[in-house]
Amino acid sequence: MVNLLNMSNLFTEFQELLKLEALSIEKAARRLEKNAVEKAISLLLNCKSKVVVTGVGKSGIIANKIADTMTSTGTVAIFLHPSDALHGGLGVITEGDCVIAISNSGETDEILMLLPFLEKRKVSLIAIVGNTSSTLARRADVVIDASVDKEACPLNLAPTNSTTVALAIGDALAMTLMRLKGLTAEDFAANHPAGRLGKRLTLRVKDLMHESPNVKPDSSWIEVVRTISQHALGAVNVVDEEGKLLGIITDGDLRRTVEKTPPEKLSSLTAQAMMTRSPITAPSEMLAYDALQLMENRPSQISVLPVIENGKCIGLIRLHDIVRSGL
Repeated sequence: MVNLLNMSNLFTEFQELLKLEALSIEKAARRLEKNAVEKAISLLLNCKSKVVVTGVGKSGIIANKIADTMTSTGTVAIFLHPSDALHGGLGVITEGDCVIAISNSGETDEILMLLPFLEKRKVSLIAIVGNTSSTLARRADVVIDASVDKEACPLNLAPTNSTTVALAIGDALAMTLMRLKGLTAEDFAANHPAGRLGKRLTLRVKDLMHESPNVKPDSSWIEVVRTISQHALGAVNVVDEEGKLLGIITDGDLRRTVEKTPPEKLSSLTAQAMMTRSPITAPSEMLAYDALQLMENRPSQISVLPVIENGKCIGLIRLHDIVRSGL
């Protein structure tokens, strides 16, 4: 059972552990050799095939993440466990590949057993190691120093700082390649079509909008009510004969105007007199996330936007529709 008297120190100790890992990354950055980094980037950038990232145990988990990050940011990469490689998985490694091997000791048996077979396949080998004098380091084409002074583990045993540094180096490689390849937000979105991130980068207003609920400027207030009720979108667009937007009438506009109009003048009340002129609109190709920001980031929020395409009003999008999409 935890001694409650020591609980007051836990938060400070927790912070110190985070600082220790951050310091390990900072020291690793200072320790890097310029030529080694540039050669590694050059090998990866000019790789004619794919990048294969390998590692065992915790380093294997880090290797898997690095491969995923590279693939999603424009560099085709896969993770291959050394044991799987030795039992048939080597078939995925072909001439022209670039292999990144991660090992804190640089003496991981399974990785060392792979080396003769990698050499026969004429692949480039980048070693991310904690021991630059190790066997793996001596046999690699490029060595990136990922050594740490100590682990964050109180026993200095569990891989903590060392895996954090290896991951940070892998991320730095992936992000540098991403920049050099000129990956755009659109390219990134193409690799992330699902989830909130993908939707923010791909989902457009036209994908969520409703068919435009239109009324003419001379429509009576009864016609406006009927159209709002028919489409159940909380608003109608006021358009001319050519479909050009003149204004918008929301439930609130309708209610406020009817309340202020004397009963004897209701029969002459038209859409033109009720509408909000020159409303904020959204182009059909606008990202739905940008439309959401357009609705929310203003002094008074709005819940609907007329949708415009080629100068004509073609739809209506609601805040509710965007939120429901998962953005």
